[in-house]
Amino acid sequence: MTQQQHPSTTPSALADARSNALADAAAGALTDALPVIDLSLAGGSPEDRLRLHDELRAAATGVGFFQLVGHGVTRAETAALTGAMRAFFDLPEADRLGVSNLNSPHFRGYTRTGDERTGGSQDWRDQLDIGAELPPHVPGRGEPPYWWLEGPNQWPTALPELRSAALGWIDRLGDVAKRLLHELLTAIGARPDFYDYAFAGHPHLRLKLVRYPGTAPDGAGQGVGAHKDYGFITLLLQDTVGGLQVERPDGSFLEVPPMEGAFVVNLGELLEVATDGYLKATSHRVVSPPGARERFSVPFFYNPRLDAHIEPLDFPLAHHAPGATQDPANPLFAEFGLNEWKGYTRAHPEVTRRHHPDLVDSTPAEPTRS
Repeated sequence: MTQQQHPSTTPSALADARSNALADAAAGALTDALPVIDLSLAGGSPEDRLRLHDELRAAATGVGFFQLVGHGVTRAETAALTGAMRAFFDLPEADRLGVSNLNSPHFRGYTRTGDERTGGSQDWRDQLDIGAELPPHVPGRGEPPYWWLEGPNQWPTALPELRSAALGWIDRLGDVAKRLLHELLTAIGARPDFYDYAFAGHPHLRLKLVRYPGTAPDGAGQGVGAHKDYGFITLLLQDTVGGLQVERPDGSFLEVPPMEGAFVVNLGELLEVATDGYLKATSHRVVSPPGARERFSVPFFYNPRLDAHIEPLDFPLAHHAPGATQDPANPLFAEFGLNEWKGYTRAHPEVTRRHHPDLVDSTPAEPTRS
């Protein structure tokens, strides 16, 4: 059955979006719009694949952000997830707090508005953290603490459909992200399967169901503070409200308006470091919607196994790499789980203090960059 096209993803609309954004992306600029990448070109003619790789390379090296269409995820699949998400946030607060992440040594579950921090400041949003459903891995003697991040999710008993919708989304977007990573690596001349070893077994795939409930009572506008994702690839589903902003090279921020049927994709710091800066991880933030207006979004994080050691990428364009960005206050480690542990313990200090008081200062002091 032929899928009905979204109005904003018709061929003419895509052509207009490409002509407006790709030149800026290739030049490393970010002015009016994000590039639009059509993943369905991967199944087309040799000319289609060449165009996909040219556009993907320009976006990934110049901006590090783009809109992804042609991914194959249907409206029905999206509606199943977003319907369950809105039903979750409509539950009484007592039901949501019944699956609080404060109950979980694995950092899974519900975070109340204002209980997460980015850059040391309060984020004005509430969310449900979900990952692959795995038995708990309690670290043994000599094992790194990041194994605490593997474990079961928490599900509200009043909403049984949420479990299948969320876990189905993880599987579905995991497939999309794998295809996208293979095409991205091909676009820069690398073996498409170079990092398959890092995702073998149980990759650390996560998603968040997020609600931004409007402006904080003190008037602060930080929905989530400016940051870079430290994994491989993030695929974001956003509603029609807007508020996502991407940082330009001059330090100003570009608004990213929602595009129907598209995922906003950004690259993580591990890919930037692995390519010595050839691929770009870009800082981004969410500004709270005005007044009491709500915004909903679903970021999906395509990340490797916790114990995967990310090797430098072997690719012929490496001599063009400008070097990865260094942040002494936020070192990046070659072993992925160390980054994930650092991120969760910093973002959720109350969970850390409650369940892992002896591990509060367990993050290594020096980066082991590869």
